[in-house]
Amino acid sequence: MRIATWNVNSVVARLPRLVEWLGAVEPDVLCLQELKTSAEQFPLDEVAALGYDVAAHGTGRWNGVAILSRVGIQDVRRGLAGDPGYQPEDAMLEATEPRAVGATCGGVRVWSVYVPNGREVGHPHYDYKLRWLAALRDTVTDELAPGRPFAVLGDFNIAPTDGDVWDAAAFVGATHVTAPERAALAALRDLGLRDVVPRALKYDTPFTYWDYRAGMFHKNQGMRIDLVYVSDALAGAVTDAYVDREARKGKGPSDHAPVVVDFGI
Repeated sequence: MRIATWNVNSVVARLPRLVEWLGAVEPDVLCLQELKTSAEQFPLDEVAALGYDVAAHGTGRWNGVAILSRVGIQDVRRGLAGDPGYQPEDAMLEATEPRAVGATCGGVRVWSVYVPNGREVGHPHYDYKLRWLAALRDTVTDELAPGRPFAVLGDFNIAPTDGDVWDAAAFVGATHVTAPERAALAALRDLGLRDVVPRALKYDTPFTYWDYRAGMFHKNQGMRIDLVYVSDALAGAVTDAYVDREARKGKGPSDHAPVVVDFGI
């Protein structure tokens, strides 16, 4: 089974690239993040033509996640248990955001997640990020069972270690690398999940994200923030994992590259 994750940064804007990539790589399951469209406007027909069923969770121009599967989709769950929601400074009411969707695909329980960015340390969105990660841990605790093939994939907006950013000194005091964020990742791993570290197709660092600013991609000044966490039942079945850096090239790419993992199941 081949399972992949990709922050596509607008599924509508990136649709031709997505269709081409699906046809070339042929993942059995693909987790998408940052759809930037509603579930109703997701391009179902285009991916259905390639044999994929879709579980989408989106409400409009921001956020949004989906799972595409050609091995079936069952038991779809949208949102986290105890999702804390976020109240923007200019809003009256707290609202949940479409950042997580789970489904069972070919016997594997899969979650596609788009962790809040956090913006900056001390910002309300940073506190929201930590509360959201706590809710993710609760959801995983509820669903993870001994022997159950389980995977949570997506854009975590956290680099697990200093080695997962191009220059640790450039991130001092910034989000994505703080101790509380990394502790939240460690709390997920403590449940029995394993970090599948992919190989890089170029250079020696498997970065998955490069800012659009000129030269960042070509200089490989990136971060590994798109992660694949799997249960022991899947970790032992990994046969390959790589960052598809080629998908970050060309005209109009996402600022993230897909992560592809092959399992011998």
